[in-house]
Amino acid sequence: MIRTKSKAKPQTKKQKLRSALLYTLFAAVVVFGVDYWRTKDVPMQNVPPMVGMSLSGKPIDVIEMSKKEPVLVYFWTTWCVACKFVTPVVDWFSSSYPVVGVSLTSGKDERVRRYMNAKGYSYDNINDTEGKIARDWGISLTPTLIVINDGKVTSVTSGITTPIGIAARLWLAKY
Repeated sequence: MIRTKSKAKPQTKKQKLRSALLYTLFAAVVVFGVDYWRTKDVPMQNVPPMVGMSLSGKPIDVIEMSKKEPVLVYFWTTWCVACKFVTPVVDWFSSSYPVVGVSLTSGKDERVRRYMNAKGYSYDNINDTEGKIARDWGISLTPTLIVINDGKVTSVTSGITTPIGIAARLWLAKY
């Protein structure tokens, strides 16, 4: 076997940086495009009411809560694989921001309450056993996070989300 030298010139630092930026831009466009498509049914203008009783017996009115500061609404299920990564982060944010979870198709209140207690989750949660809240909000995928400020949706994302992404959405909702 005869080895020949490659005639390709090695990339310069400038070319490597340009390639990295183009790949990053492409990845960002794909991620944002997919995220937009997955959350396209969420109402942005005519926000439906989200009123209910938390698993701890606390009355919740998300629109009213959002008039004071941004509220993070978290649609999730106990059996969702991605939720297992996102839920601890959401719970961590609940110590600094108002968070309302909406558990979907996860069983009766007592089952969801036991699950949350076993995991140490302390955010307020409405158990949407019939899926009515999810239908009203156009939710077809979990996890989905919605930031509501002053009665308006300011941000929607679904799938695995980083703590920085959640923090940025909550911060931007104020402005």
